[in-house]
Amino acid sequence: MEPGAKSEANQNEEGSGAVGSSGGSSKVYHERQRMQFCLLHALNNLMQEKESFTRAELDGISENLVLTDPNKDKWTPLSLIFKPHHNALTGNYDVNVLITALETRKTNVVWHDRRKGASSIDLDAGALVGLMINVPVKRLRGLWTGRHWVAIRSIDAFSVKVENS
Repeated sequence: MEPGAKSEANQNEEGSGAVGSSGGSSKVYHERQRMQFCLLHALNNLMQEKESFTRAELDGISENLVLTDPNKDKWTPLSLIFKPHHNALTGNYDVNVLITALETRKTNVVWHDRRKGASSIDLDAGALVGLMINVPVKRLRGLWTGRHWVAIRSIDAFSVKVENS
């Protein structure tokens, strides 16, 4: 697989699969996105393991974050549906859930300020597992805008973009 190439998985009924990398015996695990759970699928793609994270686990993390939220007193009745860390209707999770989930796996998360540019990221760092990127998306001819989590991970010295679409 060429550096930066998008992997295409052999699909099973759950939308996940593995792709063999050319020139090596490693398999690339890829979980296709279902519904709006791109963070869940991107985390599993980053960790290269089916159900490394589960929907129930991410829901639990978001609920625990709600319990400790210092701004709870400013919530409106709509906050019960559109929770600050997880949207119950769409399945979207925010960056706080991402950071907490990775920290439960003893993974250090380093926030990157995009104003510094991509060249400031040390891609050769020995402890680097991968990158989690939150990109803007437009759907329905621009009538609906949102955000989408994407995982990028190096496998056998090849950079593989694992996209959840």
